[in-house]
Amino acid sequence: MDTGESSDESPIQANKKGKSKTPRKPKASTLKQKSPAEFFAENKNIAGFDNPGKSLYTTVRELVENALDSAESVAELPFVEVTIEEINKSKFNSMIGLIDRERIDEALYGDFETVKAREKRLAKEARFQEIQAKNAALGKKVKEQTSAKGMKGRGEASFYRVTCKDNGRGMPHDDIPNMFGRVLSGTKYGLKQTRGKFGLGAKMALIWSKMSTGLPIEISSSMKNQSYTTFCRLDIDIHRNIPHIHVHEKRDDKEQWHGAEIQVVIEGNWTTYRSKILHYMRQMAVITPYAQFMFRFVSDTSDKNVSIRFTRRTDVMPAVPLETKYHPSAVDLLLIKRLIGETTKQNLLQFLQHEFVNIGKSHAERLIGEMGPDFGPKTPVKSLTPQQIVRIHQLFRQAKFDDPSGDCLSPAGEYNLRLGIIKELHPDMVATYTASAQVFEGHPFIVEAGVSLGGKDVKQGLNIFRFANRIPLLFEQGADVVTRTAMKRINWNTYKINQTQDKIGVFVSIVSTKIPFKGTGKEYIGDDISEIASAVKTSIKQCCIQLKSKIVKKIQAREQQERKRNLAKYIGDATGAIYDILKESSQLHAKKKRMEIKDEDAELLQKVSSRLITKETLSEKLAQHVEQVDYEMAMEYATQSGVREEPRENIYIQALEPQKNFMDLHSPVFVFRLFL
Repeated sequence: MDTGESSDESPIQANKKGKSKTPRKPKASTLKQKSPAEFFAENKNIAGFDNPGKSLYTTVRELVENALDSAESVAELPFVEVTIEEINKSKFNSMIGLIDRERIDEALYGDFETVKAREKRLAKEARFQEIQAKNAALGKKVKEQTSAKGMKGRGEASFYRVTCKDNGRGMPHDDIPNMFGRVLSGTKYGLKQTRGKFGLGAKMALIWSKMSTGLPIEISSSMKNQSYTTFCRLDIDIHRNIPHIHVHEKRDDKEQWHGAEIQVVIEGNWTTYRSKILHYMRQMAVITPYAQFMFRFVSDTSDKNVSIRFTRRTDVMPAVPLETKYHPSAVDLLLIKRLIGETTKQNLLQFLQHEFVNIGKSHAERLIGEMGPDFGPKTPVKSLTPQQIVRIHQLFRQAKFDDPSGDCLSPAGEYNLRLGIIKELHPDMVATYTASAQVFEGHPFIVEAGVSLGGKDVKQGLNIFRFANRIPLLFEQGADVVTRTAMKRINWNTYKINQTQDKIGVFVSIVSTKIPFKGTGKEYIGDDISEIASAVKTSIKQCCIQLKSKIVKKIQAREQQERKRNLAKYIGDATGAIYDILKESSQLHAKKKRMEIKDEDAELLQKVSSRLITKETLSEKLAQHVEQVDYEMAMEYATQSGVREEPRENIYIQALEPQKNFMDLHSPVFVFRLFL
């Protein structure tokens, strides 16, 4: 019996014991690799593509900045056209070849309203109407009923065609696929002031288009003295980070146009980001008054259409930023190794002289002598060991070097900044200031500032406009060094400015070979670099000092006008009192009761007696005297304060024969063009 029972239960028990004792073997992990395009597609917020609305804004921003860079690179006055066309659902479906279908099961959709929810909503609306009727009967203010928020499904996304056309350099025919279809490839790499930082721009817009619509990007481009226009339609293979070309062909350029036109269809949200996009375009017009922008928003609903032209107000452009070499204090080990691998110099002495700024021959020899016996001027730079490279890096961090100059930078200039502020804001007063070049962490930077009072469409209080490498910064303003400086470190009352009641515009532009952005989306500049914070504060204070002198003179002029009004108010009483005294004195003089009197006084009393001087004559003379005093005060004020700064319409007188040879003489407030 025992053996039988054991034989019946043993297989089950054995299986259970086997399962519990034998551990599962883990699956062998496989090494995976992501392409740069795949990384940015999964982390699109890094490039400013957080949501559909922000993605629409960032797409416009990147395309506009690329267009400006392209035109400035060939010293062409930029003309940029931006069009955002709203695409409804049926039109989008027809573009991708999808047939519209009516809903079959309404309960599947996010905006479906159940019977219970509908009854609840109607009951709430009825209660609201009842309360409103009671308030109206009692004479109380009647509130408008807020519209109920419906649930928006993913299928109700809004789509837009964004087009940007410029008159810039254009792009070589063979380079276009890689310029748009390969992430982290571009022409902006190198140490110089530039608007772009990641080599993304239109590439990220293409990635977002592929993620949200699946449609390719279209590029038309033509270069100067080129007989054809390149047309390219492509998308990107995100996993392999290579372009997927649909069409790449040459077409006749009958219009002899040069530049680029880029068209991309993306998901977006115009309603929530309309103000941001228009604000960006306005600020771009402030910092680049030499450019002309044409912005359009096109919709099937005509009431939503927008068309704004930001006109060009000057043809004076900043110099093109120059690429510079690295400062020894700003390099790390990896950068030194890369420079060694890329250099064409043979020995260490030549390498130090030609690959870094502010290292002359004698300075390089002293550095080599300090490195140790293993180093010499003729040491082959390609044969340096890792230990020797570390020694060079350590010496670079400890040695003293002259600061780099700001010659490689290209600020907007006081003239352009002042002109841009006047053109867009029409202020009552404006002051600008450009600081000298300074250095942080081995990188040169220049701070330009402008402060305005009054103006059109300017709110009361501080209105802060921030620019970095001549691009507007609109997000995360509270943490920015400019905002914190203007709000907390400037005592506005000292400069006769009321921080809460006056309409104050604060404009700060920072240019550098390295902008210390906080957050990879280029949203704001941190407040933790003392050199930049100090330069920003000094620049704003210099503008305030200029404004203070103007405000004081304006107050003095106002007080002079008040004195004039007060004097004029008492002319009648003063005239009557003086004339009565003169008349009484003339009567006493006629009766010979006062013998001691001067000849000129006697002549005056004689004129009063003969009615050559009357009360009306005295009143007229006093009024003339008050006017004369006011005129002299006004002339003195105009001489001291100069012409009032208000917008005027420019008049251009063209020469009979165009002259292209000229020289510009720059001043903080004007540019004098001398034709040769």
